[in-house]
Amino acid sequence: MTTKATATDDSFHVFDTTLRDGAQREGINLTVADKLTIARHLDTFGVGYIEGGWPGANPRDTEFFARAQQEITFENAQLVAFGATRRAGGSAAEDPQVQALLKSGAPVITLVAKAHDRHVELALRTTLEENLEMVRDTVSHLREQGRRVFVDCEHFFDGYRANAAYAKSVVRTAYEAGAEVVILCDTNGGMLPAQVQAVVSTVVADTGARLGIHAQDDTGCAVANTLAAVDAGATHVQCTANGYGERVGNANLFPVVAALELKYGMKVLPEGALAEMTRISHAIAEVVNLTPSTHQPYVGVSAFAHKAGLHASAIKVDPDLYQHIDPELVGNTMRMLVSDMAGRASIELKGKELGIDLGDDRALVGRVVQRVKERELQGYTYEAADASFELLLRGEVEGRARRYFRTESWRAIAENRPDGTHANEATVKLWAKGERIVATAEGNGPVNALDRALRVALERIYPQLAKLELVDYKVRILEGRTGTESTTRVLITTGDGTGDWATVGVAENVIAASWQALEDAYTYGLLRAGIEPTD
Repeated sequence: MTTKATATDDSFHVFDTTLRDGAQREGINLTVADKLTIARHLDTFGVGYIEGGWPGANPRDTEFFARAQQEITFENAQLVAFGATRRAGGSAAEDPQVQALLKSGAPVITLVAKAHDRHVELALRTTLEENLEMVRDTVSHLREQGRRVFVDCEHFFDGYRANAAYAKSVVRTAYEAGAEVVILCDTNGGMLPAQVQAVVSTVVADTGARLGIHAQDDTGCAVANTLAAVDAGATHVQCTANGYGERVGNANLFPVVAALELKYGMKVLPEGALAEMTRISHAIAEVVNLTPSTHQPYVGVSAFAHKAGLHASAIKVDPDLYQHIDPELVGNTMRMLVSDMAGRASIELKGKELGIDLGDDRALVGRVVQRVKERELQGYTYEAADASFELLLRGEVEGRARRYFRTESWRAIAENRPDGTHANEATVKLWAKGERIVATAEGNGPVNALDRALRVALERIYPQLAKLELVDYKVRILEGRTGTESTTRVLITTGDGTGDWATVGVAENVIAASWQALEDAYTYGLLRAGIEPTD
C-alpha cells in the first residue's frame, strides 16, 4: 500500500497521547515541566497532534495548557485538549467541563464518547438516545466556537460486538455533527488484527465517516491492530511514545510511524525526522525516568545487535541479509555482540565497529575467538561488556595488555561494630608512572571503598579520572557450585559525562570480581581520554 501525504497536510494524522494516556502508566508521574519537555520532543519529531491532557479535570493539566501557549512555539504539531461530552440532561454551552476545554486555548479538542450500549446505561446512567444527543450537542457547540473536534468512541469494539447498530450510530452522529475524525477505541485491548480490519472496513462503508484507531496492547497486538486499521481505511493513528499507557500500554508511536514511512511508503513526518527517532525515544524515557527497553523494535540498543556467528558471516557480506532496514534510517546503529557463539566474522566486524584494524591476520582473529570462548566458559560475558572486550582485543593486536597502572595488592575490610554501625575500608597498593602508591579510603560498602581508594591513588597522576562516575553495578551468581562457594560475575557501567561503557569481572568472591571490573573501567576511561599507557 502506498499513500502520498505530507507531514503538514490533513490526509493522514499521527496523533500522540503520551501526555494523557501514556501518563496513566504505573510508575509514571509527570510534572508540568516534564510534560512541556516531552511536548517539545514530540513536536521536534514531527507528530501532527499532541494531546496534552484534560484541562479542568486537574490543576496540573490546566497549568500545562496555559504554559504551553506561552512557552512553546510548535513547529509541526497542534496541541489537543481532551475531555468528555456534556453531562446527561444539560447543555454543552453551560457545561463547566466543556467550558474548561474552550478555556484551554487548544485549537483541537478530543471528546470521549460512549459507544457501548451497556456503558451508556450502566456508567452514564442515561438512555441510548440521550447519549447520542450529548455527542451531537457537544460536537456542534465546540465547532460553533471555532474548534476542530475529534471524537474517541470509547469501548467501540466491545460495543460493536454487543450492539453493532448502536455503536455505528454513535460514529455517524459525531461525524454528522462536525467531528473531523471519529476514533474507534479498543479500550480493553482485547482485539486481534483480523478482527480490527474487518470491523473498520465495515464501519467505513456503513457510515462514510473518516476513522481513526486507538489501540491498547493487552493482547500484545496494539501496533499490529493499528496498522490493520490503516489497511482497512483509517487515516488517523493514536499512539504513545515507547508504548507507555495504562495496564500494559498503548500502540507504540515509534514502530507505528516507522512502519508507515518505511513499509507503507507514506510520508507522515517532516523530512529527516525519522532519523531522530532513536534519540527522541531515549530522551522521552529519560524524562519519565524509565530505563529504555533494550529490545524495543527500531530504537532499542539490541534492535540491530547480532550475536550468532552464522549471522555475522552473512552480515560481513551484506548487512541487509539479516536486517530488515538500514538502522541509520531510524537513528540507530548495527552492533556486533561478542560471545562464545562468535566466529571469525563476528570478531572482524566488531573490530571494525571499534575502529581496530585487524587486517587479514587470520591467526590473530583465531586467537581472539579462542580466548573469548575460553573466557566465557569461565563466566565472562563480553556481549554485555564492550569495554572489556575492546581491551582484550587491543591487547592481542598490540601484543600486550594496555596498562596505565599495575596492582601490587588490595584489601577491603567490612567491620561490624558492637553499637550496630558498620565501617568499610579499603587499601590499594599499586605502581603508576614508576611510582609506588599506597592509598586508603572508606566507603558505604567494600566495593565503594575500593573504588574510592583507587581514585585517591590515581587521580593525582591521571586527573582525567575525576570525571568518571559509576553508573550501574550488577552482580550475578553463576551456575556451578552452590551458595557462598559460587563463582560471581560483576558488570560495572561507568560514565564520563559524554558516554558510558561496561566492564566485567569474574572471581570466586564478589569483591575480587568487582576489582577486576573496576580495573578495566579505569583503564578504558583513560583510553577514551586519549592517554598513552606508561606501564
